[in-house]
Amino acid sequence: MREVDKIVEVCHRVYEKGFVSAYDGNVSLITSRGTVLFTRSGVNKGQVTEADILEFDMSGALLKGEGKLTTEFKLHLFAYSRRPDVNAVVHCHPVYATAFSLLGEGMIEHYFPEVILTLGKVPLCRYGTPSTNDLPLSLEPYIEHSWAYLLENHGALTLGKDLDDAYYKMEKLEHTAKTIFVAKMLGSPKQLSKEDIKKLLEISEETYGIKIDRRNVYD
Repeated sequence: MREVDKIVEVCHRVYEKGFVSAYDGNVSLITSRGTVLFTRSGVNKGQVTEADILEFDMSGALLKGEGKLTTEFKLHLFAYSRRPDVNAVVHCHPVYATAFSLLGEGMIEHYFPEVILTLGKVPLCRYGTPSTNDLPLSLEPYIEHSWAYLLENHGALTLGKDLDDAYYKMEKLEHTAKTIFVAKMLGSPKQLSKEDIKKLLEISEETYGIKIDRRNVYD
């Protein structure tokens, strides 16, 4: 599949899943040419076509396409500049994950082994005014090791080694937030014990092929 087709596909997915509404959200990827494909501002993600995808160099200079660039492009460029292992970024406003951000809470308690393996802790990044450098700099304390972020009073951001990876991390983030919400409505959900987590980390690479940065699990 062409890179531009992949970004269109993921835009449609996030809209169909209800992770965005109206003109919310943005999606990007680094191409095989070392440029960045990015969704233009002011377009419904469920209606994105190839004509809505802009191409930039890593300094943010437009190379191809027509349309306005959202100021949230700074979030994506910041991630790419600091994480050479990241090749795609998805930013959405999923209801349950965003609700956690409105409460001023990260998702840092461990309930599910599969979430530790895929996301680890999901930190809360302090509120940053849109269009200012405060927004990308809110990622600074966690950018070296985290794959998913809650943006205070804003939404969520996930990084990936490719665009499918970034998308599935967003899907896992929202599913986890919804499950925790439902569990808390029913009672007091049980966290994994420190011993449970220790055992999982010991076998993660050999059993699952996943090398986990301990900073993304422990405080």
